[in-house]
Amino acid sequence: MVEREEEAEGREGETGGVAVLDFDMLCAAVAAAGPAKVAQLAEEGEERGGLGHVQRMWEGELLAGYLDDRRIAIEATCCPCYIFGKNMQRANLGSCFLQGAIYLILRLLALISLVAFFVTRNNACVYFGVGSALLIGVYLGYFRNRIRKQFNIRGNNSSIDDCASHLVFPCCTLSQESRTLEMNNVQCGVWHGRGETICLVSGSSSEGNANFSKLIPVKSPELCSMDRKVNRDGQLLGLHVSQLDP
Repeated sequence: MVEREEEAEGREGETGGVAVLDFDMLCAAVAAAGPAKVAQLAEEGEERGGLGHVQRMWEGELLAGYLDDRRIAIEATCCPCYIFGKNMQRANLGSCFLQGAIYLILRLLALISLVAFFVTRNNACVYFGVGSALLIGVYLGYFRNRIRKQFNIRGNNSSIDDCASHLVFPCCTLSQESRTLEMNNVQCGVWHGRGETICLVSGSSSEGNANFSKLIPVKSPELCSMDRKVNRDGQLLGLHVSQLDP
């Protein structure tokens, strides 16, 4: 192990410095750092013009990606309360039962108001139903905004857009949130990622990479190896980074 680390350090000096990071550890470190730390690193990255933090994206488009995962799409359409509760539990924003029950009560209030209007023709039922529907959009939009900020997901920073998405396209929005949390193995508020490995090449972005070192020590992980390719004259042709089986 010591020889491998010394060899990697020598190759780093020859190539200008190549840091290999495990993406799972990087995502977990960013999530564990908390919103305050992530915001601080984001400001530093913007001032330096470098890479200040890990910026993620929603899995699939809101409408076009609705059927990317048909199982999640069916669950979001038939059991939206369960999907919402499960998303909240994954993001560590409440228990599945409690959040699902609150969502169910709000939907029942809106449905009962609509039925009462057709039976009694009382305008007060309409106002109550519209108010319940708006409350659903505000409640679910608030937690969508929490998820986006907690995991630093790229998108419009407007809370109004988050509420409007849940109000106009509730099933599509729940499906997108569920795909993002499930595909990236989010458990108890920690983003574990997909098990990918990335390389950060130092140089022009060295100042930005320094922000990553504040979250996690930059060193060659045990499961990665770097093979040097040279020609007959001993000149370096390149480096091959491969991931070893545990």
